[in-house]
Amino acid sequence: MISLGKFSTLTAYKKREQGIYLKDEQEDEVLLPNKYVPKDLEVGQELSVFVYTDSEDRMIATTLMPKIILHHFAYLEVVDVNQIGAFLDWGLEKNLFVPFREQKQTMNRGEWHIVYLYEDETSDRLVASAKWHKFIQKEIITVEEGEEVNLLVAHPSDLGRNVIVNNIHAGLIFENEIHKDLKMGDRLKGYVKQIREDNKIDIRLEQKGYAKVEPNAQRILDAIKNENGFLPLTDKSNPDAIRQQLGMSKKTFKKAVGALYKQRLIKLEKKGIRLVL
Repeated sequence: MISLGKFSTLTAYKKREQGIYLKDEQEDEVLLPNKYVPKDLEVGQELSVFVYTDSEDRMIATTLMPKIILHHFAYLEVVDVNQIGAFLDWGLEKNLFVPFREQKQTMNRGEWHIVYLYEDETSDRLVASAKWHKFIQKEIITVEEGEEVNLLVAHPSDLGRNVIVNNIHAGLIFENEIHKDLKMGDRLKGYVKQIREDNKIDIRLEQKGYAKVEPNAQRILDAIKNENGFLPLTDKSNPDAIRQQLGMSKKTFKKAVGALYKQRLIKLEKKGIRLVL
């Protein structure tokens, strides 16, 4: 069965004036309009396409890459608003609809919002919701402490930064563990620090202990090389100066410097770190 909002690998099986019809193993078919048909596509070949509905609510395929897929979250721009709701740019010809009932606050053109994509059971249309918290899985936790996860940066809180974890859970990075500039909509890697008894998930941006030294040590080496072999930072430097120049905490900096020193890659001087040539 061909599903809306997802990528499907389908087989080209008949050419028509308006494009090529693709089918799956169940013989369900969908049209790939001419403007999306690769020049070398022949009948019998397979092709990966994204399936959605056009302006007349007909199922249609495209080779364009959407900015969001079914049951995922994304940070999208409002490009139009009318009497029935808002419309978002999701990288396809037909904009993505957000009805008023799915808006946390009235959306305006030019704004950016985190939304969730789902299929409306009543209309069988793909719809976005800015009330994304109701789609977060809170009962069954699918990650473990120490696991590397994918993050989507959400709104700030009094404690730090809210993030969406693996497109499933909500997490929090505490303010004192943020050592880089995080913007709404940023996508990055992180690590599960702790899963609390109430299933709330604490996230850190760096691996625990010495497992995180290696990439940070390389970052310090790169910085020294960029400064012609000498970096004016020491273990007595202001933490803000370290964070601004290297994007890491002073504690992480000291561990990474220690690892580099043990490998005899650097020399420690009163005013900074010098690369061993």
